[in-house]
Amino acid sequence: MKKLILIIFALLLGFSINAQARRDRMGNPVINREPTEEEIAKYEQKLEERKDEYISNFLTTLEADDFQKEIIKQYLNSYFDSKKELLKVKYERIFDREQAIKKLDDTHFKDLEELISENDMSKIKEMIKGNFDEKEVLKDKKKKRKKRKKDQD
Repeated sequence: MKKLILIIFALLLGFSINAQARRDRMGNPVINREPTEEEIAKYEQKLEERKDEYISNFLTTLEADDFQKEIIKQYLNSYFDSKKELLKVKYERIFDREQAIKKLDDTHFKDLEELISENDMSKIKEMIKGNFDEKEVLKDKKKKRKKRKKDQD
C-alpha cells in the first residue's frame, strides 16, 4: 500500500513538473507555432547585420590594404550567400551536401589567391573552417579604445 501511494505521488509530482516546464515566465503555456513573415524578415535582417559585423571584425585581422580588404569583403559576402543557398537546397544524401560545400570552399577564393598574401589567405581559410575567434578581436579593439582614451586624457 505504501509503495502504491509513493508511486502515485511520484507520478503526480512528475506530471506537475512537466506541465510547469512548458510555461514561460508569465505562466502562459508555450505553444510551438510557425514564425510569421514579419518575424522571419526581422530575423534575416539581424543575421545580415551580424554577418557584416563578423566580416568587418575579421578584416581588421588582415594585413591587406583598404582596396584588398574591400575585395575580400565582397568575396566573403558572396561566399556566405552561396553557402546559404547551398544549405537551402534539398539533397538526397548528407554526403552530397558536404561535397557541394567542400567544392565551394575550394573554388570560391581561387581568384583571390593571386591578389593577397599567403598569410591573409591562410587566415581566410581558417575563418571558413570556423576557427576565427571573434572575441579576441573585440578584446583587442576594446584595449585600443581604452589606450586611445587614456592617451587623450
